[in-house]
Amino acid sequence: MKFQGSDSYVATPDLMLAVNAAATLKRPLLIKGEPGTGKTMLAEEVAAALGMPLLQWHIKSTTKAQQGLYEYDAVSRLRDSQLSDVDAGRVKDIRNYIIKGVLWQAFTSEQPVVLLIDEIDKADIEFPNDLLRELDRMEFYVYETRELVKALHRPLVFITSNNEKELPDAFLRRCFFHYIKFPDAATLTSSVDVHFPELKKE
Repeated sequence: MKFQGSDSYVATPDLMLAVNAAATLKRPLLIKGEPGTGKTMLAEEVAAALGMPLLQWHIKSTTKAQQGLYEYDAVSRLRDSQLSDVDAGRVKDIRNYIIKGVLWQAFTSEQPVVLLIDEIDKADIEFPNDLLRELDRMEFYVYETRELVKALHRPLVFITSNNEKELPDAFLRRCFFHYIKFPDAATLTSSVDVHFPELKKE
């Protein structure tokens, strides 16, 4: 399947080429551009056009890479162990306190998904490098349960950046890159026609 734009998203030939190359060669697509140029919407439109589920991970300044894999809720487990009305079997099974992250969900999906890692440059400088191994090998280890989570299908990964900070070279080398320019007059006209077809040109 190839992405050829959609009725609700005007994609340039270069952008369609970047999307399809990333999908064919199974590499993340890093999308940069000014706010409002359609970076996040691109992942949504590709998912809809290809009939694939979309999983989104919106990055904040406090986001850590581990949260995309899983988190162990030790506080809840300790609290439950002190409550008489909580089943002891539940407390004993540590899997009940493992919170699956977006990457875990993407890796274990029964069908291929589009995975959006949105505004990666909001996180600290080490965040992208902390994801390199998982995105390369499509697997990660859960130390608490001693299990290896391996991707059933490689997700189509979109990563967006507003250029707020430079990303590490090691991370950039593993991605396809495309910069979405602010649309020119012709593209703007096409976008208006798509989103506001009721408007008549003067």
